[in-house]
Amino acid sequence: MLLLIGLALNIVAYLIMPRPKQAKPEAAKDMDDPTADAGRPMPWLFGTVMIKGLNVLKFTDKNTRTYSVNA
Repeated sequence: MLLLIGLALNIVAYLIMPRPKQAKPEAAKDMDDPTADAGRPMPWLFGTVMIKGLNVLKFTDKNTRTYSVNA
């Protein structure tokens, strides 16, 4: 009888334990969420410039897709 109670408790513990989060693909890790702040100034750019921390107004879904091509 105690064996069945112990087995039942182990099954319940397994069912309610937290699941690990799925790992992001390597290609999606460098895509951070952009922000849009009302007080952030918009930069004026001239020439070729690398800017970090832009004030982005819209972005779409972040995911990776794998396509197979028969060539």
